[in-house]
Amino acid sequence: MFANPLARAEIWDQVADGYAEFAPAIMQPFSARALEFAAPTPDSRIVDVAAGTGVLSLLAAPEVAEVQAVDFSAAMVERLDKAASAAGLSNITAQVGDGQALPYADERFDAAFSMFGLMFFPRRAKGFAEMFRVLRPGGVAVVSSWAPVLESPLMRMLFGACHAADPAVHEPNPNYLSLENPEVFESEMRAAGFAAISIQRHSTALTFPDGAAMFDTLVRSSAPMRVLRRDLGERRWAERTEVMRAYLLENYRPHHPLSTTALMGVGHRRE
Repeated sequence: MFANPLARAEIWDQVADGYAEFAPAIMQPFSARALEFAAPTPDSRIVDVAAGTGVLSLLAAPEVAEVQAVDFSAAMVERLDKAASAAGLSNITAQVGDGQALPYADERFDAAFSMFGLMFFPRRAKGFAEMFRVLRPGGVAVVSSWAPVLESPLMRMLFGACHAADPAVHEPNPNYLSLENPEVFESEMRAAGFAAISIQRHSTALTFPDGAAMFDTLVRSSAPMRVLRRDLGERRWAERTEVMRAYLLENYRPHHPLSTTALMGVGHRRE
């Protein structure tokens, strides 16, 4: 069931601090776009599935009546709670839970979101089905997943650094069985019961003061990098990070924008 190491909560627990600090720079533009697609109102009740440290939840809370956030990483949920308290947001309830078995009643929410979370579920079909179940008739779901790396100059730069540190590492080829494939994305949403589905591409560009800042943003918040660090051990990881930092310092032009692209699936539950 856990062939994908990113389907394990402990990996996300280990990157929670870095994720809370650095991930919003990348995630917030996509969360803002997801909210535009769903168009919640001040009376809306929404659920944020695989919420992480709450980028979407924190952005949505001032505009809606209620936010329920769920994530399988206790460390992520803890940081979400702290951020909500610091922002004075009392309408967010965050809890540890499984996006494949949501702890909510049927037809409770006006909108459901999963930002770069459901894509990692061992049973994506169950994740989509649960989002459909908790939506009221007329509700909308927005799910995001990364586009293939070749569409992301930002990720290509990072893989260039990884390749410099280990020539055996190459950019991954597109995975046509994953949500990188718009046809798969649409078919899985449709199988869960969603209608009027659209798969949208959305890109955002990031800039960094220099390659070192880019390294910190992309690596300290990255669960895949945490897996690599665990597998390599601290000595070999230190050796590789030195090479990766040097690569980015040499190849990234300070303040130059690099884009990254996501696919966003928007589906509706019929009235």
